[in-house]
Amino acid sequence: MESLLHFAGNFWWLIFPLGGAIGTGVRVVAAANERRAERRLERYRIRQQTKIAVAEASGRARNNEAAYRREMTKVLAQHDRTDARWLDYEIDIAKLLDFPLMTDMRDPLTVSFHKARQRADLLRPETVDHVLPDRDSQLEYRDAVHEYVAAFEVAEAEAIRRRRSDFSPEGQQRLERAQNLLRLASDGAATPQERRNAYSKARKELDGLIVLPAATRASIERKIAGEIEA
Repeated sequence: MESLLHFAGNFWWLIFPLGGAIGTGVRVVAAANERRAERRLERYRIRQQTKIAVAEASGRARNNEAAYRREMTKVLAQHDRTDARWLDYEIDIAKLLDFPLMTDMRDPLTVSFHKARQRADLLRPETVDHVLPDRDSQLEYRDAVHEYVAAFEVAEAEAIRRRRSDFSPEGQQRLERAQNLLRLASDGAATPQERRNAYSKARKELDGLIVLPAATRASIERKIAGEIEA
């Protein structure tokens, strides 16, 4: 104890520089602790923001997927409706002969319609789920269907407007006769021989007058041949 008192008595002046150094050290430690606390708080804030961003992105993805599913469902339905409208011409020979432009591949509007139809069919997905992962494919298919619908409506409107006016009076008479003969060929009340002869004559009337697409010819011939054989 005496030694300590002796030291304190002789070196009391060291209190001032040592006190300053100790104070500085305390302040440095406090500042370091404060910086560590701020860094921990910043890391926590970043983690929370990341969680929020991930949750928001997930929510947007779910919303986008639901919206894309609705859109593609509508596009597929629009495709089906337009196919059904075209099928009315393809399987109804009487309607087709009323509006021959719909199958006249010499007309640019008809060519455009059939090209658009083929492209839409080529891009059509098997189901909505098959196209959902690829937004570019969705947009490409959607645009193809819109082009198909527009081309069909333009061609149909022109076919209705023109009807048989592009044909000479003789050609129009041949179309009329072909229609009547095909009705007879499809008439279940007619005898098999009458129906067979009617179909043969109808083909002669149409020969060189209308060039039907292969699918349309096959559809008509299957239908008529089936009814004759039955």
